[in-house]
Amino acid sequence: MEFIDQAVEQFAHDHTKPESDLFQRLRDETYAEMKYPQMQVGRIEGRFLKMLVRLTQARRIIEIGMFTGYSALMMAEGLPEDGRIITCDVDPKAEAIARRYFTESPHAEKIEVRIGPALDTLKTLTGPFDIVFIDADKGNYSNYYEASLGLLRPGGLIVADNVLWSGKVVDPGDDEDAKAIIAFDTLVQADPRVENVCLTIRDGVMLAWKRL
Repeated sequence: MEFIDQAVEQFAHDHTKPESDLFQRLRDETYAEMKYPQMQVGRIEGRFLKMLVRLTQARRIIEIGMFTGYSALMMAEGLPEDGRIITCDVDPKAEAIARRYFTESPHAEKIEVRIGPALDTLKTLTGPFDIVFIDADKGNYSNYYEASLGLLRPGGLIVADNVLWSGKVVDPGDDEDAKAIIAFDTLVQADPRVENVCLTIRDGVMLAWKRL
């Protein structure tokens, strides 16, 4: 299901600051080599994430679901020189691609890759963090949310991708991922610890601001 007319989506894309050659090459390789390249965030969402990093003046970020590294690189660009992003994944093929492009970037020193189940990685971390970006297996979204909220500073932001799941949240049928996303969206909506907004950016983005 398309949420926005393709011509309008293209207009928005064309009127968002272009990506550098590094990001374009990363996108091209991802689409050439990965089975599900659409898992990669696009220009608009990438720039949106970088803007959030700058607007919140974030210094420490957790990313749950690195894939081939586009979003981690984009958020790293928004961090100050002493900022850090810890990015988690389990796919060695995606990791290999991501690390090569991280090495090319002048922001490589800001990125720390953790390979292994993210819920295990989260147990090893010490807060406070400023932003948590969730973009991994949908069945664990609620678990990632609960595990990371305690690491987030008051006034910090949880950002979750794919929260509309191609529109299937309206009628999930037998789609287990859609049901998991609905459970996550409902959890956040009902959580008195946060204020939230569900946005129709790309496949849906949930912002949850941790109350002071």
